[in-house]
Amino acid sequence: MRHAAHDFIHPQIDRRTALQAGGIGLLGLGMNHIEDLRAADVATYRGKSTAKSVIYIFLSGGLGQHDSFDMKPDAPDNIRGEFQPIATRTPGLDICEHLPLLAQRSHLWSLCRSLTHPTNDHSAGHAIMLTGKTTQAPGFDPNGPKHTDWPSIAAVARAVTRPRNNLPPAAVLPERLIHTTRRVIPGQFAGLLGAHRDPWFIEAAPYAATCYGAYPDWAFDHQDRPGMVPADRKFQVPDLVLPSDLSFDRFDRRVELLQSIEHQRQDLERAAVNETFGRSRERAISLLTDPKIKQILDVTRERPEVLDRYGRNSFGWSLLMARNLIEAGVNLVQVNLGNNETWDTHGEAFPHLKDKLFPPTDRALSALLDDLRDRSMLDDTLIVMAGEFGRTPKVSHLPQHYKLPGRDHWGAVQTVFFAGGGTVGGRVVGSSDKIGAYPASDAQKPENLAATIYTALGLPDTAAWYDDTNRPTHIFEGAPITGLF
Repeated sequence: MRHAAHDFIHPQIDRRTALQAGGIGLLGLGMNHIEDLRAADVATYRGKSTAKSVIYIFLSGGLGQHDSFDMKPDAPDNIRGEFQPIATRTPGLDICEHLPLLAQRSHLWSLCRSLTHPTNDHSAGHAIMLTGKTTQAPGFDPNGPKHTDWPSIAAVARAVTRPRNNLPPAAVLPERLIHTTRRVIPGQFAGLLGAHRDPWFIEAAPYAATCYGAYPDWAFDHQDRPGMVPADRKFQVPDLVLPSDLSFDRFDRRVELLQSIEHQRQDLERAAVNETFGRSRERAISLLTDPKIKQILDVTRERPEVLDRYGRNSFGWSLLMARNLIEAGVNLVQVNLGNNETWDTHGEAFPHLKDKLFPPTDRALSALLDDLRDRSMLDDTLIVMAGEFGRTPKVSHLPQHYKLPGRDHWGAVQTVFFAGGGTVGGRVVGSSDKIGAYPASDAQKPENLAATIYTALGLPDTAAWYDDTNRPTHIFEGAPITGLF
């Protein structure tokens, strides 16, 4: 179902209803998002916005360029791998045989085969590619985020773009990136911008340390250990409907309040003693209770034909939710396509890519391209797909961990996928050398990637973000990848 932007006008509600709504955290919205909601004047919104949008698809773990979009069929066996190239709709542009739906749509997308940065470390690579800054912030800690980190691209978008239709400007779904050890990956948050500038995290996928890929049907464990993939992992959309038995009196009792809203209890207690609610708070609560918002997020209940096109799995549901959010008015949506290290194919690379990762990705991304084109949204929506790095040119084998070979971390070059947002389809920018190890022409840095995203959001090249001490930091540290346009 297409969600018209002008449908999102939320009713004013009384104080009692606001208290009953209470748990703003149910949606992933904290009181830190009130400023966004205050800035949006939904009542005066008319017609289709001309603001630009971005969907940043992040492949945590790192996609191998040789096995996807930069194949080297003439290289030696230990370089080219097991997959064969197939022709796309664009003459002279070949990609992996296991991405046939994308091959049919090459007129809608382009590639940059020459993005490079200096690290092979997961955490540092995440931070570089999610912030668009090659140099790490002073005091950077790969073991977890710090308030002195550079802000993520999503956090910058949340801070400097105007909210629309009573929605936060930037969202991340379907989960935060968390290591199997429960270490939170740095680079996802607002850092120096302050936690109140964190993007809206929509937690639709509960943590599961050993479940990778597009569950339920495409889930796997990297080391193929029996019994390590949870059989009951659910894609659970945040529940915005208040339980019918939650009354004002129950919320007034501290124990039940803590059980019901947990982390939001202090905000709610402060709100409960106020005589009146500000307009911005009423908007925040009305956002929670608006059935249209639930419809946007409740993608597992979409029409059967839509679910079939995207795929009834976490990859399909995530990209469908991203489509809905962009159409509803969110400016930037970061989609973590698989939880942390899903694409980290040190071993079992070829069967896992062929049988577990490429099929749901090929289907869901192709459906997203079709939908945005058919809804006349593709020209105004830039799609970017990248990971924290590429993979090594040489196929390697770690027999102590894996039965079959794969590729290791490689920051020196990766291929980045682009579509829409004014980019020209069927185009390739830059190249890697004959074994896919280093850029051979038109090398691009993460700063160029970030500048491309910020430009697609409609930001001027003089834009800046401000930290809590009101010190400005220039947003653009590189030029957009102009060869795409």
